[in-house]
Amino acid sequence: MMGRMQEDTILVTGGAGYIGSHVVRQLGEAGERVVVLDNLSTGFRSAVTHGELIVGDTGDAELLHALFRQHAITTVMHFAAHTIVPESVTDPLKYYRNNTASTRTLLECAHAAGVQQVVFSSTAAVYGLPPGGIAAEDTPTAPINPYGTSKLMSEWMLRDLSAVTALRHVVLRYFNVAGSDPGGRVGQCTPKATLLTKVAVEHAVGKRAHVSVFGTDYPTADGTGVRDYIHVEDLAAAHLKALAYLRAGGASTTLNCGYGRGFSVREVLDAVARAAGQPLVVHEEPRRAGDPPILIARAERIREVLGWVPVHADLEHIVGTSLAWERHLLTHPAR
Repeated sequence: MMGRMQEDTILVTGGAGYIGSHVVRQLGEAGERVVVLDNLSTGFRSAVTHGELIVGDTGDAELLHALFRQHAITTVMHFAAHTIVPESVTDPLKYYRNNTASTRTLLECAHAAGVQQVVFSSTAAVYGLPPGGIAAEDTPTAPINPYGTSKLMSEWMLRDLSAVTALRHVVLRYFNVAGSDPGGRVGQCTPKATLLTKVAVEHAVGKRAHVSVFGTDYPTADGTGVRDYIHVEDLAAAHLKALAYLRAGGASTTLNCGYGRGFSVREVLDAVARAAGQPLVVHEEPRRAGDPPILIARAERIREVLGWVPVHADLEHIVGTSLAWERHLLTHPAR
């Protein structure tokens, strides 16, 4: 074990961000050697609890070549990306530059350095509007915004590179990520966040005057959109399972990350109100373009392939950890 740890380094791009920081913490706790590459455009130094932080861009080939020379990197976990769907619609080239073109540069440099394992952070947005609102890994991909397309193009590059080299990869398609580290060490600090749970707990602690519901006339039980919310700790654990799978010689694969069940916007807001012990000020707004009524994962494959078993799947727990972190930020702002 000691010999492998000395030689076997994991490069985590975007490791100062919301999801990446939880993965870095779990990797560090598992005794892994970690190097984090993050430009801190939306991440924070304080979120990097283990390993060495290099401030820079994943599209910087010169920096990447130097990193791969200096460290015995055997695995890349690639989180660095812009992730705001509406922004991707108004500024598509920003997303194709940072998400797609930078991924191409990263893969080129990693391949040149002999890296043979990649765990890639993808998204349910690659499915677009799946029939019935339920997406399995073999559901046709049909993204409806540049964010989803930028991630799908990266998946294609990984697929094609793996087909003709020794590189093997696991693509993890996230559904709606929520919650924060129950131990309160790291959490979601994203500025101008758009994820529902984050927005709702910001309102609950007084950072926002209200929370908006976009669309109350969907063909769902209460008229609001239904999503598959996954706790960030369970999602992070899936990355460590993916690493173990690749180290054991597992073949390249694509896996959904969700619980296979949905909650409506109103159900999530009700849970936040219960956790906060106070009602929320809710503004009802028209639907946003491109929001599917329902988006739920078929999530059997990740359990079968990785042996992943979620332990944080309770909605009250997801919301409670989000609220606890938001209260923590009131006195300990991210830096």
